[in-house]
Amino acid sequence: MSDREILEMQNRIDRGIILAQQRLVERSRLFHSTLVVTRGGHVVELLPDDL
Repeated sequence: MSDREILEMQNRIDRGIILAQQRLVERSRLFHSTLVVTRGGHVVELLPDDL
């Protein structure tokens, strides 16, 4: 696999992760649920609007 192919694959993976995160936040808003994330090295529970 060439360097260019590796870079393209990494870009696709990055875009997929960002899309998955956006969908997760939207789903949390839709179902009025919280998200568990890390902030400052601590695990916290947040409402999607607090992000």
